[in-house]
Amino acid sequence: MSELSVRDFYDDLARDYHLMFRDWDASMAYQAEVLGGLLRESLGAGPHSVLDCSCGIGTQAIGLALAGHQVIGSDLSPVAAARAAAEAAVRGSRLPAAAADMRQLPFKDTSFDVVLCADNSLAHLLSGQDLRAALLGMRRVLRDDGLLMITVRAYDEARRTRPTTTPPQVTETRDGQAITFQLWRWHEDGERYDQEHFQLIPAGNTWDVRVRRSTCWALTTPQLTEFVAEAGFTDITWHSPASSGYYQPVLTAARSLGAVARTSAPPCPAFRSSMPNR
Repeated sequence: MSELSVRDFYDDLARDYHLMFRDWDASMAYQAEVLGGLLRESLGAGPHSVLDCSCGIGTQAIGLALAGHQVIGSDLSPVAAARAAAEAAVRGSRLPAAAADMRQLPFKDTSFDVVLCADNSLAHLLSGQDLRAALLGMRRVLRDDGLLMITVRAYDEARRTRPTTTPPQVTETRDGQAITFQLWRWHEDGERYDQEHFQLIPAGNTWDVRVRRSTCWALTTPQLTEFVAEAGFTDITWHSPASSGYYQPVLTAARSLGAVARTSAPPCPAFRSSMPNR
């Protein structure tokens, strides 16, 4: 899957992303509470500087900002990043956000206490080379002993059962019920799959059917653990939904102090906030 097609996927989805939640604001608060709790366990009460490097329209970033953390958002989709900043402003918070590829993060070394990569965003990196570049970049921008937080789908079971669809999510809108679901077509390698992301939006007596397509890498727990360790992280811990209360498995890890290879792309010191857009 090319960078452009992933960006197009999320550029197009940005206007409708909130329809994947029964109550988007309630989900922001719940996710910030759980992720904030894991953050406090590792780093203390804070507030802390957080980079959400796959911020989307701000589901995690806005909640953490409202909780008092100093959050910056970046996302491959400029449309999504702009909406995240605008949605934060509507809620009385500030979220500087910009378009950036997580494989080439445009931030200075050791800039953040926490780097967050949530909502299964890492699965869009389809090769070991791209995954290593992203993780090395995340490590580079973390301070010593900083915290990496990644959330992904529970792919261990999915790799065994190869599901072909996701359960529908029904959301109430002013015009009626919107429905979101996905169809999955697995590749022959048994690791990657093409997804068709469907949204049925009420439009009078009919439906507006919106379909976006992308490809994901169903990384198992051992696979992702190995990549994270190879990138120079230690204290790698998996938090299951049963133990954390979060809707996806969460990986946390610490930036080790040992030497590790730098990313090929040097950091860019200039960062232009997209506030108050999106």
